[in-house]
Amino acid sequence: MQRIQIKETTLSLCPIGFGTANAGIAWDKEDAFKMLDRYVSLGGNVIDTARIYNDWVLGEIGRSERVIGDWIEYRGGHDDLVIMTKGGHPPLDNMNQNRLSKEEMRSDLEKSLNALRINCIDIYFYHRDDESLPVSQLIETMEDFVREGKIKYYGCSNWKTSRMKEAMAYCQEKGYRGFVANQALYNIASKAMKPYPDETMVVMDEEMLQFHKESNVLAMPYFSLCSGFFTKLEAGLDVTDSPYYTEENLQLAKKLNTLTKKYNCSLTQIIMGFFLVQDMPFCALAGASREAQLLDFMETLNIPFDLNDFK
Repeated sequence: MQRIQIKETTLSLCPIGFGTANAGIAWDKEDAFKMLDRYVSLGGNVIDTARIYNDWVLGEIGRSERVIGDWIEYRGGHDDLVIMTKGGHPPLDNMNQNRLSKEEMRSDLEKSLNALRINCIDIYFYHRDDESLPVSQLIETMEDFVREGKIKYYGCSNWKTSRMKEAMAYCQEKGYRGFVANQALYNIASKAMKPYPDETMVVMDEEMLQFHKESNVLAMPYFSLCSGFFTKLEAGLDVTDSPYYTEENLQLAKKLNTLTKKYNCSLTQIIMGFFLVQDMPFCALAGASREAQLLDFMETLNIPFDLNDFK
């Protein structure tokens, strides 16, 4: 099985992590067990969720974490997995309101532990940043959670490179391991996309990629599959309102379709293959609403792509 060993940790991760924003919506209960079991059977071991996931659908709070907790209880444990969740997301009706105080993070963490029905989270992420707070305060909050045994390691999501550098410098000064991973928007088409509608989401740029190459912080791209842009385009659907709809990405679509013929594989596999041939490790996060989609992107691990085809 392919694995990425995060430096200075005990964590060994599949290069494709299973994003669970569909948990409790597209699949629940026995259907969820089948989806999650299938991911593991295909070599996966990274389960990514967040306290906020699916709160945008009325009727239940913390739906995704509850589904993952049901599954962990059903399978009898999670020692062979890397369970990741995130806290501190702004209220959905006010994305500019920060929620990263220690009290708010502790509240989210306790709710996550209860929903997941576990005693310790493998990687706990700040879902957003609050630049009005010093990185020292944010790091010490996470370090307290580590000392309490409630999380093994911690990471960040949607942080600017400058803030990550500042945080890691503080950690080095204090002798802490610091962030082990960073989740940000990145994929084969993000470089040429228009600004994403949610301005609180941070896109990996060249500076951030260089940071990951030089540090011991693993890059974990979300929206790895470009929100289905290329598959919808191929299917003849209207994608003109997508931020990926640019002339550069329309030209890229032609190249990707050529590569599907060369490798006799799916468009999804080409898009995911982009991450597997880079000169730095990525744990790319991908979600699925159906088992066929899961099987499709996990098959990417078995295809010997050539880096030169992605240049």
